[in-house]
This record gives sequence, structure tokens and C-alpha cells, in this order.
Amino acid sequence: MKRTTKYVGLDVHQATTVAAVREESGRVITRSIIPTDAAALVEFFRGMRGTIHVAFEESTQAQWLHDLLVPVVHQVIVCDRRGRSADGNKADQTDADELSDLLRQGSLRAVYHGSPQRATLKELARAYQNLVEDSTRVMLRLKALFRARGIRTPGRKVYAAKQRATWLAQLGERGVRFRATALFAELEVLQTLRPTAKAAMLAEAKRDPAWAILRTIPFLGPVRVALLLATLQTPWRFRTKRHLWAYAGLAVVTRTTAEYEMYGGRPRRRRREPMTRGLNQNHNRVVKDVLKGAATAAATRAGPLQEWYQGLLTRGLREELARVTLARKLAALTLRLWKTGQHYDPAKLSIQAR
Repeated sequence: MKRTTKYVGLDVHQATTVAAVREESGRVITRSIIPTDAAALVEFFRGMRGTIHVAFEESTQAQWLHDLLVPVVHQVIVCDRRGRSADGNKADQTDADELSDLLRQGSLRAVYHGSPQRATLKELARAYQNLVEDSTRVMLRLKALFRARGIRTPGRKVYAAKQRATWLAQLGERGVRFRATALFAELEVLQTLRPTAKAAMLAEAKRDPAWAILRTIPFLGPVRVALLLATLQTPWRFRTKRHLWAYAGLAVVTRTTAEYEMYGGRPRRRRREPMTRGLNQNHNRVVKDVLKGAATAAATRAGPLQEWYQGLLTRGLREELARVTLARKLAALTLRLWKTGQHYDPAKLSIQAR
């Protein structure tokens, strides 16, 4: 191949990867089907000359492929195209062609894949979250099993190991009793693994330099800080607090149309407020849960943050909007302190949350 700039779109699957290579003029110069194997992919790209830009969609293999290709090519973009309108037929080669063309046009938005120094913490946090979700799922299934047979299960008594035989004795049908026994056994294993995963996650998080800074922020406990470190990775991926608000699902979506009118022969913007359409839907659920949980706790417990929250209510802001504003305040505070390395100071609450 000639020593020119090339734009490569990859449609990645478990067994094979379909590649489409374009030059700067937009012409497709080659199409290939490569095994989804490290050696084969590296050999494919090392056979090209010139500046190479690569794009592929977010998937199970995205992190592995990103780390594999970063040392080999000039630029790697992992994009998330969920929610796009699908026109025409869908095929692997069509998807690769479209990706390479969008990459050439600069129309792809990258998903962050970086901070290898926090990869271990990310995996430990993911293991802890999976165990929490699985435990919750099994507990809900147990309660539903008893409730479906008219047996009340108030509180957490049904999960206690000492009373397990008593609960099983209330189930007359043999198949239902076996199902309940299996769920109890599954819950017991999960409850054993969950503290171990939590301890490993916190031990790794405490080694991070940002741990001591974020732990000074009120209502960001050890687990919340560990999840923020594992999910956000680095504060420098967010240029301003508004970028973090959007990532956390705290950005207000607005819609406006017919913005201008003619006045004296010249266009003039209408004096009309844009219509709000709630908060953005494309967000990271872990970060949103952490910030909303911290904001809910801050609103109900005495302290400078509660006083600030009560001030919003006094000025006539609705309770649900005040909680969102408090969550945005905590997000801005987290980002500012993480970037500057300062510790939380309640006397400088407004300055530190800018």
C-alpha cells in the first residue's frame, strides 16, 4: 500500500473481524476478513504504510482490541452508535464500510478507553457490582416465591440461615421446596463472596492517590469513592463540570425551534425560553447512582450541604429539582477537588464546586 493516510473501519465478532480501508479521497482500497486473533490483527495493520486511523464499535472485545492496537496505529476510536437510525440492509461489510467513512469525515464520538493503571480496580469494582446485583436478584426471587403462595415475608427474616428450615416447612409442594432450597444455597454462596469482593475493591482503591482527596467529600463513603475511581478513571476526560453532568445523567435536555424572527429587515433571536425535556438518557448508571445516593443522604442529614439544599427549597425550587441540583453540586465538587488535589473545605463550598 502507498504511504498515505488510511481510515480503517472494523466490524468485530468472536471468530472474525471484517475490515474496510479507505484513503483520504473516500475510495475504499481494500476489504478484508481477518481472524479475531491478536497476531493476525497486528500483522494486518503492520502491513500498512502511512498514518492509520482505526474505528470500531463498543463491544465485549473493545477494551482488549483498543489496548492491542494503540501501540500499532496512529489513532484508535471506540464508538458507541446505539440509538442511531438504521436505513437499508445490515451486513458486516456494510457496517465496516460505514464506520470507515464516518471516521474519515470525523463524525464519530469516542468512548473513553484509557487509564490502564486503574484496570485492576475497574475489574474488582465490576466483580463487586455483579455480586451485589446477583444477591439482590436471588433475594427478590425468594420473596416472590413465598408471596406467590400467600406467605408474608416482612423485613429480612426470610434470609436468615437460622430460620431457613421454618420457612421451608411452610412450602407444601415438593418442587417449590426444592426451588427455594436452591435459591437459599445460591444466596449463601453470594453472601460469602460479597464481603471478600468488597474488601479487595477497597484495598485496591486505597492505593489510588485520589482516594484521600475524594474521601474528604461528605457522603462519599468508601464504596462510593471506589466506584467513582473505577468508573470515571481520570478527571481529565471531562473538560468542565457540564461534561461530567451529562456523563452522570444530570444534564437537562432542551428543545427549541423557530429561534429567529425578522425585525427591521434583520434576523433577531426570539425572547423565548427553550423547552426542557427532562434529564439525558444516555449516561453511566453507576455514576448516577453514586451521586444521587450521596445527594439523598446530604439532603436529610445536618451539614453545610443540607443548608444549601434547604436554601434551594426556600427560594421555591421543587424538591425533586433541588435534589438534582444537589447531585450536580456534588459532581462539580468531586471533579474540582480531584483535578486540583485540594481537600474539601465547607467554608469554600461555592468556590470549590465551580
